[in-house]
Amino acid sequence: MMNGRIGVYPGTFDPVTNGHVDIISRATRIVEHLVIGVAVNAGKGPLFSLEERVEMLEDQVSRMRNGDGTKIVVRPFSNLLMHFVEEVEATMILRGLRAVSDFEYEFQMAAMNTRLNSRVETVFLMASENHQFIASRFVKEVARLGGDIGSFVPAAVKARTLRRLGEPDASGRSWD
Repeated sequence: MMNGRIGVYPGTFDPVTNGHVDIISRATRIVEHLVIGVAVNAGKGPLFSLEERVEMLEDQVSRMRNGDGTKIVVRPFSNLLMHFVEEVEATMILRGLRAVSDFEYEFQMAAMNTRLNSRVETVFLMASENHQFIASRFVKEVARLGGDIGSFVPAAVKARTLRRLGEPDASGRSWD
């Protein structure tokens, strides 16, 4: 059992962006224990496998300066988010908002999650001004079309994304 305020930051993180890293960093100010939940979400057709996404996040978390002592762990999950939240004994779900367009979807999800477990709060963190436009799907599209993604993702993620796009995926299809 974990002690203190536990929060879950869920997502597919395909790939992890500077916006994600910013939300993780800011979330550590409000929780003592942060669980980054990496969703399987095969329906989105991820570029990276679940294991690769977990690995990339673990790498980024290890690079973060965490002077406040918040414990951060990265865990994959394939079940209902609320079941995962309950499993790790969290009391809040942390979500990043980039724009007004995110709000409607996130508001509906928060309402659904409250119906599933009213003891778990959803906390929204607004994306920092320089990260408001970054979305993993846009990063992948820019990279596929030969654009520079260096200002959108950490350097290690950029290198990995460019390597992946130059290789065929598991089905043999090249992303080029």
